[in-house]
Formats: sequence, structure tokens, C-alpha cells
Amino acid sequence: MASFPEFVNEADIATSHLIGELSTPASPFIQKSGRETWTVAFAPDGSYLAWSQGHRVVRLIPWCRCLKRFLLDDNEKNKTNKVLLRQNSSENQKTPGEHTIDCGDIVWGLAFGSSVPEQQSRCVNIGWHRFKFGEDQLLLATGLGNGRIKIWDAYTGKLLLNLMDHTEVVRDLTFAPDGSLILVSASRDKTLRVWDLKDDGNMMKVLKGHPNWVYCCAFSPDSSVLCSVGAGKAVFLWDMNKYAMIHKLEGHNNDVVSCEFSPDGALLATASYDTRVIVWDPYTATVLLDLGHLFPPPSPIFAGGANDRWVRSVSFSHDGLHIASIADDKKVRFWRIDCSCPVEVAHLSNGLCCAFSTDGRVLAAGTRDGSIFFWDTPRNVSSLQHLCRMSIRRLMSTNQVKKLPIPVKILEYLTYQIF
Repeated sequence: MASFPEFVNEADIATSHLIGELSTPASPFIQKSGRETWTVAFAPDGSYLAWSQGHRVVRLIPWCRCLKRFLLDDNEKNKTNKVLLRQNSSENQKTPGEHTIDCGDIVWGLAFGSSVPEQQSRCVNIGWHRFKFGEDQLLLATGLGNGRIKIWDAYTGKLLLNLMDHTEVVRDLTFAPDGSLILVSASRDKTLRVWDLKDDGNMMKVLKGHPNWVYCCAFSPDSSVLCSVGAGKAVFLWDMNKYAMIHKLEGHNNDVVSCEFSPDGALLATASYDTRVIVWDPYTATVLLDLGHLFPPPSPIFAGGANDRWVRSVSFSHDGLHIASIADDKKVRFWRIDCSCPVEVAHLSNGLCCAFSTDGRVLAAGTRDGSIFFWDTPRNVSSLQHLCRMSIRRLMSTNQVKKLPIPVKILEYLTYQIF
């Protein structure tokens, strides 16, 4: 068994540059839980990094300050920090501060949410609310092992809301990207729940259909579609205007544990214990790419067994070209959507989760011992064709593109049939 196909020489694959790590200190609390970093997240505006460092603790660090700790070369360091410093300049009314939060139970899921005042709440009661969210509001949601969801002010570390309705572990959380402060939670109680934080955390809907645990959920960039994945090969797509299931994607052979949409919403990546990352067209429910982590690939009947290649996490870069995955073979892989082999790899033992920074320059990955590691990401200048494709696909679905009176090759390129 190998980590790469026969035609690939592993020595020819570039090694990613490790730029730093943050280790977990000894726990100041009674050790009622392990040290696993189940989730790492970046704030949408690039101001904060958050990760669950075990022992019920979430750490919030200004990302700009975090970068300064790493041994980047001077030119790259100055360039990166200038971008992030602009994001945290006087345009923001609040200065980010570092916080260590005791959530009271094992933290499984994290998500940042930011508000847009003009975005209408979907709630019925619009006359009175405990919280008035301003334009600069940044929230952190934490999903806990006792089924609770706690909402914190990221700038102050203050607890704002305590949401209680799940009966099992809250495994993942995701905010709608449209600034509405709609939050979706995925749980081992086999449900997804939709919460309106602008209505003081009112639970709006329960999405049922998963036969087993729900591991992960992700919104499309326009907030209209939600993907949820779970045990039993489940990959479901939901219409978030009607709160109805619209697709069941079939292709994985084991539990599916991670999912994320591309920045233009035209692609969906899912990671599974069957040793594969599949890239789908979410509009047509078809497989576009199959990124293997074990060769020869296990047959479906053996794909459910322990094989040291389970894929734990997948993340889409903001350039729409690169995907990162973490597997049990102690490797982080960086892929391009136009290549079936990794373009870069890095060593990581006991990796559990990963996320690209807001500007896509850095990948953060969490491990079982509560630490997170950071790598430079592959740098490529996106072609004009790709930028045009992303611009079009942000506005048009696959079916709409297929109706355009354009040549076949352009049609295939716009629908990611060719890359």
C-alpha cells in the first residue's frame, strides 16, 4: 500500500514550509477531557485565530500578533502583516485582544460569525431583543460535548448566549456568510438545528434525515445551500430557503467527516474515512474529482476498515484553486483542482482538522495533543480565465451556465468539466 500512485515519485513533490506552531500549555483546570484540537477557525475579517486546545479551553489570538511570532523571512513577513494590519486598522472600532475561554465542557466545534446590520433577521419577533448587534460585531460559537452551544463576544471573551436543545455532542457549527447571524449546528443526535442569533438565539428549524451521527456542515457562499455530512456515507444538500433536502450525494464508501464549498460555490469537497476526498458539482450531484490517499485504492467492501489513511479534514483555499487535506498517514496534502496528485506535502502526526487563513497564505492544522501547526501555502497567480470563471460561477448555477450560447470547450471549462 502506498500514499501516492505508481506514476508519482514522492521525492518530486515539494515539501511545504512550516512557519510555526502553537503548543498547548498544562491545563489550569481539572482534566475532565483530552487535549484534542477538534477545530481551528479564522475570523472572516482575518482579525482572529481560534482553536480548541483541549481541557474545555478555547484560545483566541489576534492573527496579526500570531504571525509576528513565527520565523518568516523579513520580506514575506512584512508583506503578510501589512495586509492583516490594514484589516485591523482604525476602520475597526474595537482592538483585538487575546482571550482564553473555559467553555465548561469538551469543545468539538468552533465558528466565527459577523453581523451586517442591514441584513434582515428571519425571526418573527422583531420588536425587542436582548442583544443589538452592530456592524463591528464578531461572535464566536462553541459546540460542546454536553450538547450545548455557547456564543461569545470575540473582542471581550464575554458569554452572550447559551443555546440548549441538542441531546448529544455538537460536532460542528457554521454561520451563514451573508451576515444574517444564522447559525447551523451539527450533532451526534442525528440532527441539524438552525438558530437565529439576531433573535436572541431562537431555534428556527430542525433538519432531520441523517440516519447516524452528523459530523460536519458548511454553507455555500451565497448562504442558499447547506451541506451536511455524517456516518453511513451521508452527504446531504439542503435548500436553506425552504429548509428541505434537495440532494443525497452518493460516492463515498465510509463515514464522511468534513466538507467545504469552493469560494464561488461551484464545487464541494468532502473528506471520508474511505481514504478519499471527492470534489462534486453540488448543482448536478456529480463527481468531478476523486483525490485518493491510498494506492491501490481499497475496494468498497474494505474501505470501512482501519487502514491508516482515513482522511480527517478538508479545506478549500480562497483562491478556488487549492485544496488541503489531512489524513492518518501523517501527511498534510496540498492539491490543485487541475491535478490528481498533491503539489505539496507536509509531515503532521495525529492531525485532526485544518483551515486556510482568510487571505489563503497560511494553512493551520490541529492535532490530538492540542497544538496547531502553520504552513506556507502553494503560491500561484490565478489565470485570467480562472478569475473570470469564478466571477461567473458566483452568479450562475451549472444549469444556468449550460443554457448559455457558448462553445462547448468554454462550457466545459465554466462547469469544471475541464480545468
